[in-house]
Amino acid sequence: MSKKKESGVFAVVQKIGRSFFLPVSILPIAGLLLGLGASFTNAKTIEAYHLQGILGDGTVLNGLLTIMSQVGNTIFGNLPLIFALAVALGMAKNEKAVAVLSAGVSFFVMNATINAMLKLTGQILADGSYASTVLNGAITNVCGIDSLQMGVFGGIVVGLVTAALHNRFYKQKLPAALSFFAGVRFVPIVCVLAHIAVGFAAFEVWPVIQQGIFAVGKVVMESGYFGTFLFGFMERALIPFGLHHVFYIPFWQTGLGGTAIVDGVAVAGAQNIFFAELASPNVTRFSVDACRFMTGKYAVMMAGLPAAAYAMYATAKPENKKVVGGLLVSAALTSFLTGITEPIEFTFLFIAPALFLVHCVFAGFSFVLMHLLNICIGTTFSCGLIDFTLYGILQGQAKTNWLMILPVYLGYAVLYYVVFRTVILKFNLPTPGREENGEEIRLYSKEDFKNKAAFGGGISDPVSALILQGLGGLENVQDIDCCATRLRLTLADSGLVREDILKQTGSKGVVKKGNGIQVIYGPQVTIIKSDFEEYVQYLMSDPEAAKAAKLEMEHAMAQTAAAGNPAGTGDGAGEEKNGMSSRDKADAQPFPSGRLLAAASGRVLPMSQARDEAFASCVMGGGLVIRPEDGRVVAPADGQITVLMEGTNHAVGIHMDNGMELLLHIGIDTVKLNGEGFKAAVMPGQNVKAGDLLVEFDKKLVEERGYCADIMVIVLDAPQLPVIRYAVDMDALAGETAVAEW
Repeated sequence: MSKKKESGVFAVVQKIGRSFFLPVSILPIAGLLLGLGASFTNAKTIEAYHLQGILGDGTVLNGLLTIMSQVGNTIFGNLPLIFALAVALGMAKNEKAVAVLSAGVSFFVMNATINAMLKLTGQILADGSYASTVLNGAITNVCGIDSLQMGVFGGIVVGLVTAALHNRFYKQKLPAALSFFAGVRFVPIVCVLAHIAVGFAAFEVWPVIQQGIFAVGKVVMESGYFGTFLFGFMERALIPFGLHHVFYIPFWQTGLGGTAIVDGVAVAGAQNIFFAELASPNVTRFSVDACRFMTGKYAVMMAGLPAAAYAMYATAKPENKKVVGGLLVSAALTSFLTGITEPIEFTFLFIAPALFLVHCVFAGFSFVLMHLLNICIGTTFSCGLIDFTLYGILQGQAKTNWLMILPVYLGYAVLYYVVFRTVILKFNLPTPGREENGEEIRLYSKEDFKNKAAFGGGISDPVSALILQGLGGLENVQDIDCCATRLRLTLADSGLVREDILKQTGSKGVVKKGNGIQVIYGPQVTIIKSDFEEYVQYLMSDPEAAKAAKLEMEHAMAQTAAAGNPAGTGDGAGEEKNGMSSRDKADAQPFPSGRLLAAASGRVLPMSQARDEAFASCVMGGGLVIRPEDGRVVAPADGQITVLMEGTNHAVGIHMDNGMELLLHIGIDTVKLNGEGFKAAVMPGQNVKAGDLLVEFDKKLVEERGYCADIMVIVLDAPQLPVIRYAVDMDALAGETAVAEW
């Protein structure tokens, strides 16, 4: 593999690893809550130590610990969804909120697809029960959906697929009739379709994996010490797939883990045998044959993994140790106290899978050592200090042989530290704190700038570069947003705005309100906003690139001025007022005759009387204003809904059947109401007839909030647009009165 490919793979793996840091960071507190809560609300533990008066049902402490256990269990129980959201967040290039939402929807779509297939194939019966042929633990409840037990692996797959689709399609352009679905709105659509396919694939592949796990279980019971090693190895190796429960529970709770007679009663299952012996006054030594499936985790959880965390901290770059230390210390402490290992295992699992494999091998040997040394310390659900104290130290040396585990602890701590440190350094593994610092600090040449532009993501966008130049530079931009037709920005100084430069980007006009500015582009503004936001974020993250971009823009302006064509004074390479070239206009076909009906009942006025200069100047096209009597807005003509301003419902776009484009804008600045008082009656892609209800809005509320309720009906500019005769200065009825003809 070439160095370039290795670098690319390293960068991707490193980015995936960083995306795990957010969910990993919540696991320590979840582990502490679950570890303490589960240990001290365990009925057998309470009974064994006669703590009913303090921790029994109905006590304050029992209630508090139950809550702690439930909170921690809920977090761990929903790790697949949490990882799906976090991976999408970390891997998305921009518009991260859309990626997270899409990942959440996709996670449910995948599991719903699996659920449907399980029902169609008879694995889930009509009454909701599982068929007798379903393997124990193969199906689980995922956020209320019975689905295959895929663990966090399922969530990670969803996150990665969603992020890949998001990065590919979040700036997708579509034909005018479907423009509402362009850009970020296209992402959840394509993700839903893709994850139906992912669900089908998981349904076919995952059961094969599960069958293999059960086959390994049979080998364990028939292979002596090798079987013990295999049990320990598999129990750890299956954690990322969520199948470790499927693997070990049969050993703990069924005859697969052995049978024993305790006080004359036959008991089946390793854990059941241990707790029966724990409660018996006649047992002088716990069964090693039962504990071979439990005790091996103590050395790994209380000594090995904390030492591995210290090795990762020790190998982190000095400048990163302060940040990395908090993550690793909390993860190590959680493992030591409660036996919850996911925080630290997930910290290096996908960043450095080779280390995880080494860890699984060490876990297998730990189980073998416990078996050989006849150490028998049981557990409730994990193997941390709490269980070690309760089921090891307090039970006495005679019953458990717990003192023999102390030298094993020491050996495992040294082993994990030395091996992890050596492997990390030798193979330069990207464990936390070892991320590359990026490009070396140096002056950039013009060639450097062009090369970086090609791979930097956004920096090579000439339109965004011109927009930034027209807005007065990077330091002048404070906030970026958009509505149905306008790029809305907050600037430090609106006096630095260059409208002549913004015109070259396709802007149809600029509206200034103090330090707020609106650059009018039309319905495609959402894509322009995404491009520009990404461009600005990139420059803000790389000061050298920002400096290079500024020099490049200044150089371009100087060349333009030297050619005698100052910015904004030329013809924009043949572009005309409506953004169409002369050639485009010549090639365009004329529109058939037609008319528009009133979009609302009320007084019809010429567009020049619109109480917003951008509309009044007809920068996007001609039209008229209706001062409505009520809050009903109807379709002025037959067509298809192309735009419905998401979340606010204050603007509707219609692709008329004759090919013309309409935009209905309800009120001035009503976007600030965030949809309050507005109710849409249509959806994008829906066909409508003239007079059909589009939107209902609370006219009284709009006016009480200080906004104008006028409705602007705009015929968007297009090549060979006919001469339209508008009927104004009259009263009209919605869907009945003709207000325009051509």
